[in-house]
Amino acid sequence: MSALFRTSSRAVAAARPMARAFSSTPARPVAHINVVGRLAAQPELRPTSTGKEIVRYTLASSNPPSRGSDERTTSWFNVTCFEQEGPRRDYILSLPKGTQLFVSGEAVVDKYEDSEGKKHTAFKILHRQFEVLRRGAEEQHSDE
Repeated sequence: MSALFRTSSRAVAAARPMARAFSSTPARPVAHINVVGRLAAQPELRPTSTGKEIVRYTLASSNPPSRGSDERTTSWFNVTCFEQEGPRRDYILSLPKGTQLFVSGEAVVDKYEDSEGKKHTAFKILHRQFEVLRRGAEEQHSDE
């Protein structure tokens, strides 16, 4: 009986498809990241060298003080969003500084060389999904 079980389990393992069950495309190595943080400034619309427009913003995510320390540590994340023109992009651009967001996306490390020949590495998040957890306070201008 155990020999039959071993044989059938090997046959099942060998018959598994190479594609993922939830997708018809092969798996790609993607570094996925989820961040909860607050907008450091209002998101900006910027043109790229190819003429497309992208939304860029920075999230600040704070960690509680570690043992023996009273200081909180803050991590800063640059986020890029390729959202097409429309109400969703307009909504992102309308979010004020201090809005608390949950952002899910791909972690990307860019390597580049500046005009002086120095090599740099930059970490950013390619925004795929987001959720507003708490909207920041709108700035009010007084006439004083």
